[in-house]
Amino acid sequence: MHFKIQRFIIHPYTTKALELIALTPFFLQKYFIGGVIMTQEAFNAFDTIWLILGAVLVFWMQAGFAMVETGFTRAKNAGNIIMKNLMDFAIGSIVFWFIGYGIMFGDASGIFGGLHFFGESTGNDTGSIPFWVHFMFNTMFCATAATIVSGAMAERTKFSSYLIYSAVISAIVYPIEGHWIWGGGWLSTLQIGSWTGGFHDYAGSTAVHMVGGISAFIGAAILGPRIGKFDENGKAKAIPGHSLTLGALGVFILWMGWFGFNPASSYGLSSYEQGLDVGNVFMTTNIAAAVATTATMIFTWIKYGKPDVSMTLNGSLAGLVAITAGCSAVDPWAAAIIGLVAGILVVLAVEFVDKIHVDDPVGAVAVHGVCGAFGTLCVGLFGREGGLFTTGDPSRFFVQLVGVLAVGVFVTVVMTVVFLAIKATVGLRVTKEEEIVGLDALEHGLVAGSYADFMPSVNVGAFKGGSTEVTGNVPHDVAVPVQVVTDEAAPASEEGKMSKVEIICKMDRFEHLKNKLEACGITGMTVVNCMGCGVQKGNTKFYRGAEVETNLLPKIKVEVVVAKVPVADVIKAAKEALYTGNIGDGKIFVYGVDYVVKVRTGETNYAALQGVDQF
Repeated sequence: MHFKIQRFIIHPYTTKALELIALTPFFLQKYFIGGVIMTQEAFNAFDTIWLILGAVLVFWMQAGFAMVETGFTRAKNAGNIIMKNLMDFAIGSIVFWFIGYGIMFGDASGIFGGLHFFGESTGNDTGSIPFWVHFMFNTMFCATAATIVSGAMAERTKFSSYLIYSAVISAIVYPIEGHWIWGGGWLSTLQIGSWTGGFHDYAGSTAVHMVGGISAFIGAAILGPRIGKFDENGKAKAIPGHSLTLGALGVFILWMGWFGFNPASSYGLSSYEQGLDVGNVFMTTNIAAAVATTATMIFTWIKYGKPDVSMTLNGSLAGLVAITAGCSAVDPWAAAIIGLVAGILVVLAVEFVDKIHVDDPVGAVAVHGVCGAFGTLCVGLFGREGGLFTTGDPSRFFVQLVGVLAVGVFVTVVMTVVFLAIKATVGLRVTKEEEIVGLDALEHGLVAGSYADFMPSVNVGAFKGGSTEVTGNVPHDVAVPVQVVTDEAAPASEEGKMSKVEIICKMDRFEHLKNKLEACGITGMTVVNCMGCGVQKGNTKFYRGAEVETNLLPKIKVEVVVAKVPVADVIKAAKEALYTGNIGDGKIFVYGVDYVVKVRTGETNYAALQGVDQF
C-alpha cells in the first residue's frame, strides 16, 4: 500500500525505516548501556540525567566557596585560597575514589562500610542510577565538606598541612559518618519511641555542613587567631576582606548550586511522586534562604545601626544550610521559620566565636556548624511526619538529637587528634613573617601578589554629573572644636617661585574640588587613590559585629604645582570645596619646588609650568 502526502509518495520500506529510527533510543536503553545488558526497569535515563545535572551544580558550588573565602579575606592571600579550594576537590576526588566511597557505601557493618578500594565490590545497590554516576554525585558532596574547613583557617595555615587534613576528611571522616546516615549504617535505622524511620538528613545539614563546621572550629582553635585579630585586652578587631563584590558573587553561585545540592538528592525525577517531592524541595530551599537573608539584614540593621553586608551574605548561606536536612520533610511555612531563626542565629554565633577568641574569617563555624546542627534538629520539630510541633510526639526529635550528638562527638575526637598530630609533626601554622607578608608571596612564590595592580580605589569618573553642592555644612561656631585660621598666613605665589600644593580629601568631594581648582586657573593636576587617617584615627566602624580599628580610610590625594596662580587662591578654592565641619574634611600641604623640567621641550622651572601640557 502506498501513502500519498502532498504529492510525495512514501514507500512502505521508508515507513519501516522511520519507525526503526524512532525506536532506536528504546533499543539502546534496553540492550546496551555501559557494557551491561540492562532493561528499562533497571535503568532510567531521566533519573540519570537528573543526577548528573545535580552533580554539576554541586561542583559549581566549589567556585562559590572559593569566591566567598577569597572575598572575605585579604588580597595578599588570594592565590593561596584559590589553590586550597582547587586542591580540596582534586585530592578529595582521588581519596574518595581510592577508599572513601567503599567506607561509605560498603556493607561490612552499621559502623564501618569496609575497605573496598577504588569503589569496587561495595555491594551498594544504586537502583536505577548507573554506579559511576552515583559515585560522582557523592564525590561532589565529599569535596564540599572538606572545602568548608578552608575558610575558618584562612590566612595563616601551611599549605602542606592543609593538604594533609583535607585528605583525611575526604578519606576517613566524611565516609564513616556518611555511612551511618546514608550508607545503611546505624543512624539510618535508629528507632526511639514511636519513630521508626531513622535519622533524617536529606542532603547533608549534618553529614556535610556540620561536619565541616566542627572541623573548622577545631582547626581554627588549635591554629590560633591571625596576627592583629585580638588586642592586648582580648577584644576582637575586625580584619575586613578585600572584595565584598567577590564574596557576594560567591554567595549567588552557592545559592544556585544549592538547587542541585538539595533537589537532586531525590536520586530521581521519573515518577509523579518524585516530581512532587522535588518541587517541595525547591520551594523550601529557596524560601528558607530568602527569609534568612532578610532576617539577617534587619537584625544587623537594628543591632549595629546599619545593615551589615558581609553578615547578610552569611545569612543567605545560613538559611540554605539549615534547610538542607529537612527540605523534603517540612512544608514551606516551616522552612520560613527555620530560615528566620537561622538568619538571627548566624549573627549571634559569629559574635560568640569571636568572644571565645576563635578566629574564623568567613563565619564557617557559625554558618555550617551551628546552623547545620540547628537545621537537622528542626526536622524533629517541624517534620510533616513525627514532628514535635506538628504531631506532639518528641520521638523523632530525639532521634535527630542522637544523630547530631553522635556525629558531633565523632568528628570532634577524630579531627582534634588529626590537627594536633599535624601540629606536632609537620607544623600547622606559617611563620610570623609569612603571615605578615602574605601566603601568596612566601608559600607560592607570587612575588607581585595575586593582584599585581591591586589597591583600594574609586572610579573618580563616577562622580561626574553628580551634585557639586556642599552637603552637610556645619558652621564654624558649631563644628568640631578647632582653631580657625584666616587665609592671611597662606603664602602668595610670585613669578619665578614654584610651590606644590597637596590636598587630601574625601573621595566623594573630588569632583567638586576639581571644578573649584579649574575655576581659579589650575590647568593640570595629579590625582592618586590612597588610604590614611589623621590624629583621630578615622571613624569607628563595625565589620561583622567587630569594631574596625585598622582605621586607614580611602582618600583622594590631589597634587598641583603652581607658579602663576597664587597659592592662597588654591587653598581658598580647596577649603570652599571640601569644608563640611566634620572630622575627615581633609588637609592641605604646601611645599617649595626647587626645580622642574618639561620633558618634551626641555624647558625648566617657571617656563616648564606654562602651556597646555603642564603635566
